[in-house]
Amino acid sequence: MTRIYDARGNRYAVVTPQALRALGVPVPERPDTAARDARHWTPQAIAAICDWPTGTRPEGAKAHRSDGLLVGPFQTQAPFELLIVNTDGTLAERSGNGLTIFAQALTDSGLVDSQAFSVQVHHSGIPSPVQTDIRPGTHDGVQGFWLGLGAPCFGPDAVAARAESIAPGQFNDRPVQRVAPLAAVNAAWVHSLFVRVGNPHCVTLLADASQLPEFAALHETALGTALTRIAFAAGAQGRGDPCPAGINLQWACKLAPGVLEARVFERGEGPTASSGTSASAVACAAWAAGLVSAGEVQVRMPGGTAPLCLTEQNGQLSSVALFGVAVRV
Repeated sequence: MTRIYDARGNRYAVVTPQALRALGVPVPERPDTAARDARHWTPQAIAAICDWPTGTRPEGAKAHRSDGLLVGPFQTQAPFELLIVNTDGTLAERSGNGLTIFAQALTDSGLVDSQAFSVQVHHSGIPSPVQTDIRPGTHDGVQGFWLGLGAPCFGPDAVAARAESIAPGQFNDRPVQRVAPLAAVNAAWVHSLFVRVGNPHCVTLLADASQLPEFAALHETALGTALTRIAFAAGAQGRGDPCPAGINLQWACKLAPGVLEARVFERGEGPTASSGTSASAVACAAWAAGLVSAGEVQVRMPGGTAPLCLTEQNGQLSSVALFGVAVRV
């Protein structure tokens, strides 16, 4: 049975590999094999689960009825293994909202209770799988899940960015990068930081909210096409510049102490109302640029606000935790 959940405006369909096989989708038995052979079954899975049935797509709705597909679990006890499938058939290493949704689906299925557990996301890159520790908990009295994302990595090497597309820069007296393809789209987009929080991100820091791209504008043909060429992996849609494997794009500014505003354009998806790992990358980049301190940080996005907790040790970020809530729709 397929279930669709919403977390901060991000929707994922959750389906077991057994259910996909019952629909004729040839998902391998082992998650590592399923990740390696993804191109042989993910397009069929997206068509079966994420595409709107003929004649049912509401006017003005997105091309797919969910932002992606969570395939799992592959077993009935932790660590629970899964694959995160983008609607273009590619695999993601991590999704904060997706993992929040998966945690809620596991809870609804009776596979987890109030105890902490871990999940492992298999994908086509190295290293795989990517592990996330999940703890049921609360924030401001709301019940949800805290996702332990580990320590971030910074810099072009962390995301395998091409050196020829990057130049050094300064923002708030801190070292950043000038990413040529982004600067070519908008002259204000010249202060960026590369961050890996299990998956790769390029966070562009802005002086104020007036420089943020409007969420509606990210869907426009000219801007969307230009950003797709930057964000998506080298191939039919993307140019893989600056990152051959693709990169998640964010734009962010400081609104108040500990509060950031962000926009998101994901590789393999495009404009996204919210993203948990993008919010985490934004918070980490803002910390590196001196815009926020360790402790609680809030990242506001069109789909909702992501509460985060940054832990600092000896002048370095030692861990990032993301809080999320998911509801079935």
